[in-house]
Amino acid sequence: MASRSTVLSDHDIAGLLAGRHADPYAVLGPHDGQVRALLPGARAVAAVSPKGERIALAESAPGLFGADVPFARPGDPASYRLAVTWPGGTGEVTLEHADPYAYGPLIDEDALRSLSQGSWWHAGRELGAQVTRLGEAEGVRFAVWAPNAAHVAVVGDFNGWDTRRHALRLRHAAGVWEIFVPGIGPGERYKFAITTRAGQVLMKADPHARQTELPPATASVVADPTPFAWHDQAWMDRRAAAQSPDAPISIYELSPSAWLPPPNATDNGSVWARLAQRLPDYLRSLGFTHVELMPIMEHPFGGSWGYQPLSMFAPSARYGTPAEFAHFIDSCHAAGIAVLLDWVPAHFPEDAHGLGRFDGTALYEYEDPREGYHPDWHTLVYNLGRTEVRAFMIASAMHWLEQFHIDGLRVDAVASMLYRDYSRNAGEWIPNVHGGRENLESVAFLQALNQTLREHCPGAISVAEESTAWPGVTAPVADGGLGFHYKWNMGWMHDTLRYMAHDPVHRKHHHHDMTFGMVYAYSERFILPLSHDEVVHGKGSLLGKMPGDAAARLANLRAYFGYMWAHPGKKLLFMGGELAQPTEWDHDASLPWHLLDHAGHHGVQRLVGDLNRLYRELPALSARDSDPAGFVWAIGDDSDNSVVAMLRTDGEGWVLAVSNFTPVTRHDYRIGVPSAGHWRECLNTDADVYAGWGQGNAGGARTADLPAHGHPQSLSLTLPALSTIYLSLEN
Repeated sequence: MASRSTVLSDHDIAGLLAGRHADPYAVLGPHDGQVRALLPGARAVAAVSPKGERIALAESAPGLFGADVPFARPGDPASYRLAVTWPGGTGEVTLEHADPYAYGPLIDEDALRSLSQGSWWHAGRELGAQVTRLGEAEGVRFAVWAPNAAHVAVVGDFNGWDTRRHALRLRHAAGVWEIFVPGIGPGERYKFAITTRAGQVLMKADPHARQTELPPATASVVADPTPFAWHDQAWMDRRAAAQSPDAPISIYELSPSAWLPPPNATDNGSVWARLAQRLPDYLRSLGFTHVELMPIMEHPFGGSWGYQPLSMFAPSARYGTPAEFAHFIDSCHAAGIAVLLDWVPAHFPEDAHGLGRFDGTALYEYEDPREGYHPDWHTLVYNLGRTEVRAFMIASAMHWLEQFHIDGLRVDAVASMLYRDYSRNAGEWIPNVHGGRENLESVAFLQALNQTLREHCPGAISVAEESTAWPGVTAPVADGGLGFHYKWNMGWMHDTLRYMAHDPVHRKHHHHDMTFGMVYAYSERFILPLSHDEVVHGKGSLLGKMPGDAAARLANLRAYFGYMWAHPGKKLLFMGGELAQPTEWDHDASLPWHLLDHAGHHGVQRLVGDLNRLYRELPALSARDSDPAGFVWAIGDDSDNSVVAMLRTDGEGWVLAVSNFTPVTRHDYRIGVPSAGHWRECLNTDADVYAGWGQGNAGGARTADLPAHGHPQSLSLTLPALSTIYLSLEN
């Protein structure tokens, strides 16, 4: 029989046994010389003193144990442990551990105050599952923001997924629930069982989980806190220069699992392990300076390609462990390759285990669907006007930059964040406080994000995927800009691809598409993207957009790449573009590496490598990307011949790039140049080595004293059909 003093009220007992007690810490653990423990299914429970004294706890209700324990002292978790006997398949098992309810508040008041005020630093370090040691006990501290929940418990393999075993304490000041579970560690699966005010129990993954189990399973996993042993300090010291506006930046965009070639005898391990073995060398051989990963945060639906993530702190288990991801990045840095990561702060999916109505209310999203529901993607929109949500998102961004040494974030769908009426008809959106369409909360968030990145991660960059004419995307925040380092030039991409898709006989009527980009080229710091978005959803591949027969399509693509690499702006190419992939991207298949057995496709790959080599070797092609003094149209108005010619300079050297977008070779084509001398033909996309027709200028041309195009000197050139040639002035 339990002593009378250990018997709780019927109300307390009912709440505990139902897993809905409002304050389990008020009745469980040590109180007034007694110890109470709720351990449904246990055969026996005893309190054990540090000296080995043992007192059995009597079961006063199913799973509810209690007794007078003189040596149990409130506020001193080390004064006793619980010895719990469980039924087992081959007999009873007794486990001894500290009592979770013997611990007082875990997160200090200053941290709670900072959390409620929107501190990204505290959000990243206080919330989630933290492997820790409290006194003599090792375990995991769980904390979750759920201010409107009636009850929260952590469930997992360690407690049989029983919502009664580990109920959390509510810290009212910040709406944060917390518990320390002793005796568990890395690798444990868990979720939060959140009881809403309406009595519904929601099984939610941890928003701050650093690791997850493999989809379609949806549990969070306690991550190993052991720091990764980085070997990239030399890279980190020089990366700022490698990502500056005057640096040659050539980015290779990929989906991790879809890039990998068929396995060979040396391949083993996870996707990250295999990529670490093969990708850095491949990128270095082709001269790329950066790799950009499509979102690798855990996401429930593989068909979203990661663009509908739910675990904003966890690398997807599809590809390997967090440590293997870190090793992959370390390997890239060892090869001199920067790693950019696509990051999605605009929206998230509605999956039941995710962030939607997390505590029974619209916590992470807006309540009103005119603000909180995205009609294009059928997703929920982050309420970035809420301090805790803003802190959550910035903490996520900083997690990747600090913990994984990511060199930059490409922020997805920025346009959808900036405008309240994005993809909405009249009456389907709510104006801002001034009656306008601008999303002021998102603007403030993006400015805070970029300021934080610049302050805490020097050398790292942020890139905006922004498709409108919003002013000052890359302007400093102090000047009213958004503060990004670079912006994707979506207009250039659409204009030039539209031009290239025309039959050459019609291109003279669309010449403006190839020249218009220079009208606004210096309004932002731009990246020229040929991204995955242009080779999916029925758009065909880059090669497939080109007109003509097989040879003409390859020639068009080579000429286009030559034009792109000469045009002001950093470069981005989606995987498969360098192979001249004939079909659009299939995320369920590997790249068609067998194409390299064909001379035409191998030639395109070799051309991309040579373009990147020249891009690095000739400062004129990159040093003044953001300076109008670095560019002159040599010929911008020859629409009849579909010829464009650009002069690029870094203030010392000159490069002339001439594109002929017709299938007619033009002989004795005269172009004015700023300096006399020999201009070496350093690249010709029609060369034999690229499987072209082999027309050209026999290695270069010397100027004549014939004025042309406003210059005192000029060159007489052969412009091969469907080609781009580069000539550099030799001193």
